[in-house]
Amino acid sequence: MTEPAHLTAVRESYDTVAADYLRRVVPPEGMDPLSRAMLAAFAEFHRVLAPGGHLLLGGHTGDEEPRPSSAYGHPVTWASHLVPAGRLVALLAGAGFTVTTRLEQARPERPERGYVSLLAHA
Repeated sequence: MTEPAHLTAVRESYDTVAADYLRRVVPPEGMDPLSRAMLAAFAEFHRVLAPGGHLLLGGHTGDEEPRPSSAYGHPVTWASHLVPAGRLVALLAGAGFTVTTRLEQARPERPERGYVSLLAHA
């Protein structure tokens, strides 16, 4: 599929993409649906970045699927899909990124969860 010239020009102008964690396909066979969806999103980030552009990705990490029933004093119904930081790095590599900086922050009150900030380039 050929990309229209105006989209190519816009795509080539991006040198940075910032994302606050994607939870929400040309996937390798055998991957779970969440990994396939994340890989597809990361591949799209890679596609829209100019060569050498940067991606800043940050988010909560873990190996669970929290389903809170209330937040900020109100009832809620949603699920979050946390993944370990190493899995995020591997998915970014699979999408063509090179992670240059990885900062992990532990949460003493919730050792099963953390926060990671990743800086990668296309």
